[in-house]
Formats: sequence, C-alpha cells, structure tokens
Amino acid sequence: MSVVSDGNEGDICTNSDEEVEGEGGEEDEEDEEPGDIPNYYDDVHDDVELQDTYDPEDYQFTCLSYWESQRVLAQDVAIVAGALKVTPAVAKLVLVHFRWQVSVILDRYKSSFLQMLCEARVQPSAGRSVPYSQSPQCGVCLQLVRKDFLLALSCQHSFCKACWEQHCTVLVNEGTGIGISCMAQDCSLRVPEDLVFPLLSSEDLKDRYRRYLFRDHVESHAQLQLCPGPDCPIVIQVQQPRAGRVKCRGCSQEFCFKCLQMYHAPTDCATVVRWLTKCADDSETANYISAHTKYCPKCNICIEKNGGCNHMQCSKCKHDFCWMCLGDWKSHGSEYYECSRYKENPEVTNQSQQAQAREALKKYLFYFERWENHNKSLQLEAQTYQRIQRKIQDRVMNNLGTWIDWQYMQNAAMLLAKCRYTLQYTYPYAYYMEPGPRKKLFEYQQAQLEAEIENLSWKLERADGYERAGAAGGMSATDQGDLEIQMHIAEHHRRTLLKDFHDT
Repeated sequence: MSVVSDGNEGDICTNSDEEVEGEGGEEDEEDEEPGDIPNYYDDVHDDVELQDTYDPEDYQFTCLSYWESQRVLAQDVAIVAGALKVTPAVAKLVLVHFRWQVSVILDRYKSSFLQMLCEARVQPSAGRSVPYSQSPQCGVCLQLVRKDFLLALSCQHSFCKACWEQHCTVLVNEGTGIGISCMAQDCSLRVPEDLVFPLLSSEDLKDRYRRYLFRDHVESHAQLQLCPGPDCPIVIQVQQPRAGRVKCRGCSQEFCFKCLQMYHAPTDCATVVRWLTKCADDSETANYISAHTKYCPKCNICIEKNGGCNHMQCSKCKHDFCWMCLGDWKSHGSEYYECSRYKENPEVTNQSQQAQAREALKKYLFYFERWENHNKSLQLEAQTYQRIQRKIQDRVMNNLGTWIDWQYMQNAAMLLAKCRYTLQYTYPYAYYMEPGPRKKLFEYQQAQLEAEIENLSWKLERADGYERAGAAGGMSATDQGDLEIQMHIAEHHRRTLLKDFHDT
C-alpha cells in the first residue's frame, strides 16, 4: 500500500469564526491537550495581514454567569411591570410572549393594552371568560369546598387548592416552567409564578421550578442563548441576534448563536439542518465512499490517503494527481473549477422517475463525497499540527531558535484548518442553490478557495517534512516567505467568499 502524504488521523476543533468579545466578556485560559488545535480562529488574523480588515465573521457577544443573566432579565421585568402596572410575575409572561422586546411591549401598551394581555395569555379573550360562580365546587374533583380554598385565574375557572397543588407538582416534575396553564378545558391562560410557588410542597420542587423558569426565560429571549455544553451554566448575550459564531468562556464550546449547531458559514441554519438530516438518512447509501483508498491513475497501485492535502503524489511512480477527480495535477490548476462544480443534466426532467432518482442520488453523492473528504482532511491535518508542535518544542529545547522563529508553521496549520472548515460548509450551500448566475459565481469562488487551500496544504506538508542541511534544520527565508504569502492568499479568498455569500 502506498502512502502519498504525511499525516494520520487526529481530532480537531470543529467550529469557525473569529471571536470578538463584547463588553464584559472574558477568556479563561484552558488547559489544552498537547498537539490539539485549540481554536484555529484565535490570533491567526494577526499573522495574515490583509488590506481590507473587515471580517464578515466578526460577531460581538458577552458570556454571562447565572446571576448576571438574572440581573439582565430583572431589568426588563422592572421596566415592563412599572409601565403596565402589573406584578413582576405577569410582566414575565408578557415578556416571554414578545421575546423580551421591551420597546414592542411599550408600543402595544399604548395602542391596545387589553389585546396585548390576551395575546400573552394572561387575560381571557372576549367571550372566553366565565361568569363568577357562587358555587363552592371544584371544577376538577367536583368536591364542595370552602370558598377560601378555591383558586382561580382571571378566567374565573375555580379549582380547589389540592387540585392546583397536584396539577402544578405533576407539571414541574415533567420539566414545565412557564407552560403551566389553567386546568379548564380549552382554556390556555398561563399561571403566573407567584401563584405556583406557594402550591409546591418542597424546596426541591421550588428549586427545580426556578431552574425551568430560568431556562424558559433565556430560551424565549431574542438576545440570549444557553450554552449547549453539558451542564454549562453560561448564557451568551448578543445585541444583534443572527447566525454568528460564539465561544463559551466556561466550557470553550463553539457554536452558532442562532441554531446552537456547530458554526456553519456560509450555509444558513435551515439549510445546514436539512443537509445534516439528509446525510444521516442517506448514510448507508453513501457508505461506499467511506473507504480511504483509491488507485493511482497511472500505475494502478492501491493508495491510502493519510494526509489532508488533495494534491497526491504516488510513492511508486511519482505521478501527481487530484484525489477527488484523479485528474493530472499539472493541468489541474486551470480545471479546478470543473473539479468542484457539479454538472447538472439538462435532460433529466424529460426522463423516467428512476432516471431522475439516479440523477438526484448522483448529485447528492457528488457533494457528500467532497463534504466528507474535507471533514477527513481536517482530522488528518490535526496530526500535521501535532507534529509541528512537537518539532517546534524539540528545536527550541535544542537551542535551534526560539518559539517565535518557528511559530509561522503553527499559524499556517491553524489557518489551513480555518479555511478548510469554511470550504467544507460551502458544499451544502452549493447543493441547495438554484442553478443560475449566482450559483456559477459561487462555484467559481469556491473553486478558487479550494485551489488555494490545497496549495497551502501541500506547502505546509512539504515544510513539515523538510530538513535543510545546517544548524537550524529548518526552511529557508524564501520558503518561509512563500508559505506566508500562500496563507495571505487563502485567507483573502475565504473572506471574499463569505462577504459575497454569508447571509448574516
């Protein structure tokens, strides 16, 4: 078996964006495993100077603790409760319904206060309330009880305290927060928390109810998101809610603020969910591409791809070719657009359903193979990063230069992962694009980015294995400059594509 490039399987951080912290945001130093790529978005831009400093992925956010989040919520509650002249518990229900948009609530208060309360389900709509009943009978257990043991919301549906207690206890045990509502059939009025708390019999139930309320308050807030990290208490706050990349200061998890999935520029949230769902559904159909081996197009020897670069060189016949299309690499530079572009069949609409199904599968597999290939390349290039880390440490320990002298190789590996991650998510974007001039422009920019990424990967792998005679045992100044120029070119193409196609 012929091994055509350096690199082995490895883990890599899989989130993407250049983090810009908002006011009050902090970065805690994390203990990283030796050789991992901790965050290839951090500080890379400092080593790749671009004339246009605008980065379409810049996103302001702040990491809040539990108590900081409670203070943010309490400020809005105080404003709304004071303006509407209602209790804080009722104000929270109104805020939840309107996604904590205080300005919208105040405008609605001036124009249609009662209608707003009905929409928020704290007042019954006209014709839905029942007349006050003099009968001391519970509407659930039908027992006659003293009137002071009957409780009712503004809808006047009366139930005994014991039934209310059981109702609230069952719902809290099921994880319900703000969703506790009136027990009457077809009545959706919500129960304010100041009525629920006295009905919970234990402190444990009350603590759980507080947690569920906090969860619901944050999830309903347009500018807040709970960190999806396991048992992480951090809340992310932004001023402009959109599909931006954020990183939790508590657990270091990186995700898209809007959908809480892994960051996925330039693909939008709805499209990436469709793509991941389709990949999961069709994974068995695509299993045949999971093999790591192909045959050299010149000598037919079986080759294993164990590096991230798609520029392959057969170790037997030294033939240079593209891993994806198996085309000759010498002429590949001018044909990269064809390699990354799927060629639609214009006659497919006139063919049978079976032919259309085959064409649809062919199209999906074309994009999935490239998506999966870049995902594997990310994992394999993590090993290149690890080797570079070890070599830098060895050279510094042997007095063959300082860390700063060798850091350009680490920066190149981090930028390569950053660019390839963006490139990976261009394939779901292209898969769902409608044919037309905009898709042609996108495919052209995608091909340009892919070509420069492969050039950077090739040069980095060659630099990683390069041993020049001499005391320093490193690259020449010309080779180093060539690598840094390639970093600049790759990042420029990445940003250009995102500026044109990343809908924020």
